[in-house]
Amino acid sequence: MLMPSKASRGHLFESGFMTNEMNGRIEALMARYVAGTLPEPARILVDTHLALKDTNRDLVQGLEAMAGDDLEKTEIAAVTKRDERLERIFVSSAPKIAPRTESTGIFPAPLKDFVGFDADQVPWRTKLPGFREFDIGEFDGCHASLFWIRPGRKIPAHDHEGMELTLVLHGAFSDVFGRYGRGEIAVADETVDHRPIAENETPCIGFAVTEGSLRLSGPVHQRLGDILGL
Repeated sequence: MLMPSKASRGHLFESGFMTNEMNGRIEALMARYVAGTLPEPARILVDTHLALKDTNRDLVQGLEAMAGDDLEKTEIAAVTKRDERLERIFVSSAPKIAPRTESTGIFPAPLKDFVGFDADQVPWRTKLPGFREFDIGEFDGCHASLFWIRPGRKIPAHDHEGMELTLVLHGAFSDVFGRYGRGEIAVADETVDHRPIAENETPCIGFAVTEGSLRLSGPVHQRLGDILGL
């Protein structure tokens, strides 16, 4: 949804991630989370989502249980370089579902730990009238950023060169696929062209993880008006 200041390298998801329905996209995202194959910013995004909403917690726990059952059925094989492998296991950390607790601030613990502050301390930079961004940086081949959108502001229509995950932390926005409120994730890829609009009641604050660049689309007069925030 947002306009990263730098193009990212690598791949957020292996090919075949996207499906035709948003529910399928989210389920695939949760499966990658359980498998431990998401880039670090995407893992933080899912951690934060699970801390905010119960929607996918049962799905994640079910996938973890299935993975455990499959592991128990796997035939035991001889382990080479045993001590070296054990050392790597002990220093690694598997995904843990963040506790479902109400935060006194806008950022739940997983995101607050990642960026080091809450929403009232973000050093925002204005990118467009009514649109602010904090560039967190590049991690594991993708780009992470925070955004703030003025109530009612339209983000210029755009499509995507790569994957994009957007997590709403405060307020809400809508696009051609529906409405996204606090704790909900929007997923987009090269097939998606959209024009997100923040709701009128309150600013929309969110966390975005992207790969590749975004390209403006839509009629020139609409594009110009949206850039200027008219």
